[in-house]
Parts: sequence; structure tokens; C-alpha cells
Amino acid sequence: MLHATIDVELFRNFAIALFIGALVGVERERKQELGGQQFGGLRTFILIAMTGAVSAWIDREIGSGLLFLGGGAGLTAMIIVSYWVAAQRSDEMPGITTEMSAIVVYLLGGGTIIGFPEVTVALAIVTSAILTYKTALHELADALDVEDLYAGLKLLFATFIVLPLLPDRTLDPWDSLNPYLLWWLVILISSLSLVGYVAVRWLGPQRGLAITGFFGGLVSSTAMTLSFARRSKLESDAPELVSMGILLAWTVMAVRVVIAVAVLNSEIVLPLLPAIGALGAASLLCVGYFYWTSAGEESAPPDEESAVRKLKNPFSLGQAIQFGAVFAVVLLAVALAREFLPTNYIYVVAFFAGLTDVDAISLSLADAAGKDLSAQVAVIGIIIAVLANTWTKAGIVMSLGSRPVALRIGGATALMTVASLGALAIQWML
Repeated sequence: MLHATIDVELFRNFAIALFIGALVGVERERKQELGGQQFGGLRTFILIAMTGAVSAWIDREIGSGLLFLGGGAGLTAMIIVSYWVAAQRSDEMPGITTEMSAIVVYLLGGGTIIGFPEVTVALAIVTSAILTYKTALHELADALDVEDLYAGLKLLFATFIVLPLLPDRTLDPWDSLNPYLLWWLVILISSLSLVGYVAVRWLGPQRGLAITGFFGGLVSSTAMTLSFARRSKLESDAPELVSMGILLAWTVMAVRVVIAVAVLNSEIVLPLLPAIGALGAASLLCVGYFYWTSAGEESAPPDEESAVRKLKNPFSLGQAIQFGAVFAVVLLAVALAREFLPTNYIYVVAFFAGLTDVDAISLSLADAAGKDLSAQVAVIGIIIAVLANTWTKAGIVMSLGSRPVALRIGGATALMTVASLGALAIQWML
């Protein structure tokens, strides 16, 4: 009696290769139907992916890599000929996006068999997204200027060049100042801010005050609050819409704090969630109410005073160094308070630090939690800092914004404060 062994994993990997070819091929097929390219469509890309997979499988079985390399060389030659023919038929130089996609699909098809199916699927999805969102990516490129590109390069320099060179150890007697950790925290906050900045520039002010406030909160909720407060006096926008933008920026600030704390010290995230979640929920409740009462209202067309245009790129090496210095001062203040002062003084430090910047004190307390600072003290300190920062921004609206917006933000701030402190009190009484 014959016994056959079926290699289920091998068949699964071949199926993944077929899926990769189909995923990219569907998008290219649609492009071909629109007359955008002639190299290949759905069937061609499936066959390319399967060719890569089969050649990689045979090479693995015979212990060689020549067939896969030869297949790649043959595909490249076919692409060169196809491109040359297309160039001869056109008055303009054709693009090579589809041709490069074919090479990527061939390599991903082989990668599934070599042993990286999860990675190849992820890369296939990214490739398909890049091809699908051509117009959006071009709009993003047009929206960014040279300074934005320089800022991105500087962030990469700070991450991959500067960070590895810093010593990963504390340098002070209180074990609080770790240069590697300090710079890593600067990169973390700068990256979150840069994501928000790119989103705002991509979406543009035409997308509305609410979306601008949401993504602008990743850059700087204080800057968004200041800009919206000044805009509210122009009387060109409904007070409810301006208030929505401000509160969404504040909500994103709270979410950003949770994300940053989770990256640094995940153990205090759950104790932090009730109070900061209540604050965010109260803010969103007010956003929903303002949205309901502003039905039919529209914001005025953007002008030179637009909130988006007032936002600056959040990363520069000079600002990063200043940000690191602020982190160092706050870390040292928290360490000294832990060492020489009663616990209550940490709350005082958190309050005054939160008046100007919530990131530094939040991350400082998160770093200290579990060492010689209890999770409860760290969580309460972070909430105090977040509330202090919220009150500061409410003060900006009260002093610089229109009266209708100031009244709405004042009421929302009171509700957020009561909700957060109430949730904190209930949490620690249980």
C-alpha cells in the first residue's frame, strides 16, 4: 500500500504566491483597461508570482539558486524589451511602475517558498497600496516642500546615526538621565508629531476644521488651540465647528500620551486608561453634541490665516535638542522629588510641568513607575499633567477666542475634568 505525504505548508505558500500575484495584478488590470499601461494584467502577474515561487522551490530542492536568479534575469530582459517597444511607440518616455511591480512580484513569489510568507504578504499589500493611491501620493509630494524633506532626513539621521552612538546607561547619581533613553523618547514624540503634520499637509484645510483638528493634535494640540482660538474671532466659522476642531485636537493629545506611555512602560497603561479614557470620552461627547447642533453649518474657505498653514514642521535638530533638554530637566526633577521630598511633591512637579508640555512629564513618570515610584503615583501624576495642560489650552481659548467658542470650550473643559477625576477616584476606591 502506497502512502503519500502531502506538504500542506508548501501548498499554502504556493497559494500565498498566487494571492500576491492576483493582488497586484488586479490593480494593474484596472490600469490596463483605462489605457495606462500595456505590459501585463491580472493573469500576467499571477504567472510571474508563480514563476518566482516554482523556481525558488526547485532551487531549494536541488540545493541551488541558479534557476531563481536565471528566472529573474529572464524576466528583467523581457521587461527591458517591452519597455523599449513601448518607448518606440510613444512620443513621451513611458513610466516603469508596472515593470518594477513585475520584478517585485517575482521576488515576493520566491520569498514565500524560501520561508518568509508573512513578510511577503505584508509587502504585497504595501505594493498594491502604493499602486492604488497614485494620485494621493502625488498630491502629498506636491504638498510637501524642501524643508519638509529635510526634516524627514534629519529625523532618520537622529534615529539611525545619532541614537546608536549614545551610551545606554544612566550618568547621574539618581539613575534618571540615560542619554540613549532621552534621545529615543525625543524620536518617539517627534515621529508621532511628524505623522500628524504629514496627514494635515496631505489632507489640506479643505477637508474641514474637524479633520484638521484631529490630525493637527498629533503635531501640537497647543498650536492648534491657539490657531483655532484666533480664527474664531474672524466670525467666518460656526462656533460649534471651531469648538469641535479644538476638542478633537485635545482628544488626540490624550491618545498620544497613552501610545507614548505604552511604548515606554506598558504595565501602567491599564491603570491609566480609566481616567484618561473618561477625559477622552467626555471630549468626544462634547464633539458629538456640537456636531449635532451645527447640522447644516459649514466652515469658511481657508485663507492665509488657516490653521494648517500656521503649523510648522515639528522636527528639527535644534528643537530635538531643546526637547531632550526639557526631558532631562523633568526626569531630574522627578528623580530628586522621589529621593528627597514626600510623594505629594511629585504631583506638584507634574502640575507645573504639564502647564507647558505634557509629553515630558508623562514619559518621565512612566519611566520611573515600577522602579522606585508606584504605578498609582505615576498614573495620578500623568492625569494631573494632562489636566493641567488641558486647563492651559482652555485659558488660551478664554483669552484669545470669541465668546461663543470660549463658553463652549469652558463647559467642555469642566466636563472633562469632572469625568477624569471622577473615574480616577472610583478606580482607586475599588
